[in-house]
Amino acid sequence: MNIMEDLAKRKLPPVLNPDTTATNWPLRRKEILNLLAKEEYGFSPPPPAFVEAETTLLENRAWAGKAEHRQIALKFPTPKGEFSFPADLVLPFSEKKTPLLIYISFTKYPIGKYGPIEEIVDSGYALATFCYEDVTADKDDDFSSGLAAMFDRTQDGADWGKISMWAWAASRVMDYAQSLDSIDKKRIFCIGHSRLGKTSLWCGAQDERFAAAVSNDSGCGGAAIARDKTGERIQQITSRFPYWFCKSYQKYIGKEQDLPFDQHWLLALLAPRPVYVASGSEDNWA
Repeated sequence: MNIMEDLAKRKLPPVLNPDTTATNWPLRRKEILNLLAKEEYGFSPPPPAFVEAETTLLENRAWAGKAEHRQIALKFPTPKGEFSFPADLVLPFSEKKTPLLIYISFTKYPIGKYGPIEEIVDSGYALATFCYEDVTADKDDDFSSGLAAMFDRTQDGADWGKISMWAWAASRVMDYAQSLDSIDKKRIFCIGHSRLGKTSLWCGAQDERFAAAVSNDSGCGGAAIARDKTGERIQQITSRFPYWFCKSYQKYIGKEQDLPFDQHWLLALLAPRPVYVASGSEDNWA
């Protein structure tokens, strides 16, 4: 069976309505975005009134003298007071504006540990990166840590899960990037792996300022189709990580065919912008 035959067998709900056109796609896009928020990821709050940044220059001529390395503390108001989280910024020395990669990281030290920083700089890109757990802890803590504690939960099953919180934080980095004269504002990309690949896709889906979204091994709840899925399904992911999603998502445990959408809708929200998806061909969970 080829891919198209397999997809036909799964009876995926169509992204477009019969009357959807390029002209009214923004309206259909809004409907899809609202449905995914209501049934899977939860509704994110609006952006803050402002984002401030405290900048520390860590190294003026880093990576063989090719770039500047800054640490930034992003600060913004929330309903329960000011919140801040740190990020790292690498700006290549260039006579023209550079595109920016916003990388949502698992580690607090991506710059020095494993990031291919010099290769990124040599390719003409700037890099901003932050550790997701500096935003809110990756654990079932009744939404009591970090950013999660700064908002009341009043959406009756559709309150935002932590994937939405990490995505929302990436958009605050995007806010800061708008103030950087050296950055090409039309070429800013979000990137993530695994649970943060899900985050990158959801971030790019919501925030149209991103020129593209890049995910690696985003799996269940990311780029992987839920219907007739092998490997991890809604039951497994919500039993281990219920806090990643809104509570409503759990009603589809063992009932993926009842989903009023599937994950190709998430990818469609990037249109007409590019989206890059890498998945493991020998890993059913990726």
